[in-house]
Formats: sequence, structure tokens, C-alpha cells
Amino acid sequence: MFQGFTQETGAFLWDLSFHNERPWFLAHKEQFERCLNEPFKALAAETAALMCARFPERGWRVHVSRIYRDARRLFGRGPYKDHLWFTVRSDETGGDGPAFWFEIGPATWEYGVGFFESTPAAMETFRRMLDANPARFERIAEELSRMRGLRVLGPEYKRPKGVREGILGSWYNRRWLAVEWVRDFGGELLTPELPETLAKAWGRLMPLYTFFLEVYRSAAESAEERS
Repeated sequence: MFQGFTQETGAFLWDLSFHNERPWFLAHKEQFERCLNEPFKALAAETAALMCARFPERGWRVHVSRIYRDARRLFGRGPYKDHLWFTVRSDETGGDGPAFWFEIGPATWEYGVGFFESTPAAMETFRRMLDANPARFERIAEELSRMRGLRVLGPEYKRPKGVREGILGSWYNRRWLAVEWVRDFGGELLTPELPETLAKAWGRLMPLYTFFLEVYRSAAESAEERS
């Protein structure tokens, strides 16, 4: 059962960022398991269970990141990550589908929903759906704008794909899309109520996730028709 992270969790992640090497990690493996890995997996499982109970029609699946970096992608960095994340997404999507996520690092923790692995074809579908029914997404975007501290993420195209005025302008020309809250280490992170906090926040973001999921499905269907 998840009981909350501790200040030791943050201290371990800070130490790992400064001593990112195998001998140090092996000497602190027990600490990693106790203060980070075990509570992290418990948090992922309990949050996913809440989502399954509240939105059973989706068929959710959870993916938990590993502390070990891919040896083929170190690029001069140490072999371990100084942050961990997990995702919860509908089981009808692949690894490139939209997902809810949570991430913990030495100084902050973050959570939200995103379509990080979206393809150019998917984003073209997104813009086409906005053009076809702008009022629908305007309602979603306006509700999101009332959520304190929530921010829109995603790099913008250097050459805009089109022009949208008003609230849709901040969404229309991005290569991928996500929204997130960022919190300083501490607070609810250290409490047993964190799974409830995440599930409640993700419930508020469900209209956006549903829209992303429709984009994903439509883009996949168009790809099948062309093949």
C-alpha cells in the first residue's frame, strides 16, 4: 500500500544525480528499493486501480519506467535516471498513443496528460478536427484554462500550419501536445492520498484525453486505408 514518498526519496535522487555511476548505485541499492522503487510501484498500481474503477470502459494499462538508462542512449550521461515516471493509457493504443503520466525527480513532481509520440499525420488529424468543429475544442480549452497552474506543452512548428485566433491559437501549431502541473518536492507527494490526487486530476483532464484518443483512432484508420 502506498504510504507516501519521504524526504529521503528526494535526497536519494539528488545524490544519484551527483554520483551517477554503478559502484555508488550498487552500494545504495537497498535505499533505492525502500525509499523510491517500492513506493513508486505501489503508487502506479493504486492510481491505475482507481482509474479502472472510475472509468472501466477504457481498459487501462500501466507502464512503469526503469531506473536504468538504455545503454545505447547514454550520450555521456550516467547509467541511471535521476527521475522516474509511469503512464496510464487505454489498452487499445500502442506506445505512441495518448497517456496520463506522473513523474518524480529530485526537486519536483509532475503529472498530466499528453500525446507525446504523436506523428505528423496525427497532428494533421488534430488540426482537421479543430477546423471541423472548433467550438467543441474551445469548450475543452476554456475549461483547462480555469485549472490553476496547468500549462500547455509542445514545440511549435517553425512554419505554422495555419492560423487560429483566440484560445485555439496556443494549441493549433504544435508538433505534439500535453498539459501538466509541476509541483515542488513535498506536499501531497509525501502523503498516502497521492493516488487519489492523481486520479481526481486525471478525471478533470478526461475530456482532453478523449479528444486525443479520437485523434489517435482517426489517424490510425486513415493510415490503414492508405496501406
